[in-house]
Amino acid sequence: MAEPALEVHPLTPDRWDDLAVLFDRPGDARGCWCMYWRVRGSEFERLWGRGARAAFEEVVEAGPPPGLLAYRDGHPVGWCAVAPRETYPRVLRSPVIRPVDDQPACWAIVCFYVERGERRGGVAAVLLDAAVELAAGGGAEAVEGYPKDTGGGRRHANELYVGSVSMFRRAGFEEVGRRSPTRPIMRRALSGRGGPAGRAGSR
Repeated sequence: MAEPALEVHPLTPDRWDDLAVLFDRPGDARGCWCMYWRVRGSEFERLWGRGARAAFEEVVEAGPPPGLLAYRDGHPVGWCAVAPRETYPRVLRSPVIRPVDDQPACWAIVCFYVERGERRGGVAAVLLDAAVELAAGGGAEAVEGYPKDTGGGRRHANELYVGSVSMFRRAGFEEVGRRSPTRPIMRRALSGRGGPAGRAGSR
């Protein structure tokens, strides 16, 4: 029997409980609640755990959707954080991935989280495509990612929460800067008609 297809939806307040199902389990997601990129280091340490959960729930309630949830057969199996780049102070201040130029209306994809049993099953790639669509629909002129360059070697899943270079390349992203051997800045230009520009490669 064929595996049920994935569905992807923006994280709106009515889907908060689904995110909680995905995150509220042992591991980094339970402590981070996708607040790492949104606050300074000292504040993140203070928030870790329950504080981060409460803070991110406020983000979701305030809107717009801060990312996307992937579902298989009605069960939440994956998450991707995508929003206007200025939403993420840590990106703007980072010595490694800070902006390389003043590209206006640039969105950033900063995090993926996939349920353990769904890893290596293409969930992150589907979420990446949907993130590009969400950015385009939100008026972005470009969307960036900051994936891990593994050099062709395998890495623990926790190291790839930012995605892999190969996945971003397949989705049509190109490297526009690199201040670290393992963390390139990759970008995909979007058309001026509210949709993604032509894509290189295939999933």
